[in-house]
Amino acid sequence: MKITVYTTDRQGTGAFDGGKITEIKPIDFPGGTSEAMRIGPLFYWAWASSNGEGVIGMHPHRGFEIMSYVLVGEIGHTDTLGTKSRVGVGGAQVMQTGSGVSHQEEIYGQATEFFQIWFEPDLAEAIKRDPTYSEHHHSDFSVVDKNGVRRKLLIGNDAPVSLVANVQIEDVAINAGMSREIELGAGRVIASVAIAGGGSWQTDSEEEVLFQRPDFCVLETSKEATVVVSASTSNTLRLMIIKVPSQVSYDLFGE
Repeated sequence: MKITVYTTDRQGTGAFDGGKITEIKPIDFPGGTSEAMRIGPLFYWAWASSNGEGVIGMHPHRGFEIMSYVLVGEIGHTDTLGTKSRVGVGGAQVMQTGSGVSHQEEIYGQATEFFQIWFEPDLAEAIKRDPTYSEHHHSDFSVVDKNGVRRKLLIGNDAPVSLVANVQIEDVAINAGMSREIELGAGRVIASVAIAGGGSWQTDSEEEVLFQRPDFCVLETSKEATVVVSASTSNTLRLMIIKVPSQVSYDLFGE
């Protein structure tokens, strides 16, 4: 098991709309400033923030599956499919961009934070599909609250969001001093960002690896393993957990 913690200084940065919208990038685009590289189908991950209204103007996408997930405030979406959409805290906007679509993102209010996460399915097949858009509000997602751990299921299993890319996502809150065990299959990877608080990752054979907001943690294993994520004794830990295969097979040119 390999556990890597990327602190803020090891993540990328970016800005839009004249600096009104800023980003920390756990995973940047190829050639960007983040030390972490894409993980299987997990291609890009940005944590965007704004202290006022802003716009990321109309721009095109093709092939990728893209989810925007609201942590604070409200965001909007307008696209060339004729969509106009707004979602608030806990909501998600999902594009399967297929053969191509253009969109813009709108930021409302005085304080906004959201994740934007890109997944790359088999591009040769993805670009043959019609583009789609769906919106999902917090109440659309199921929440499991048990033994001091609250899990909101975003993608995978019975979650309302379904992607072509092989991915599972949870928004997890762990009460102070409590822990959660996670089974990780061979060739699978956990990618996680601490949204609030701090804690540790641990396996049976390794010492605790500490992290805190806004650290990006990557756990890789070549064989089945059980990992434990724990909140510190002084605060509630909230983190986004993404599970993906370490490799994805695709053929860009369909050959």
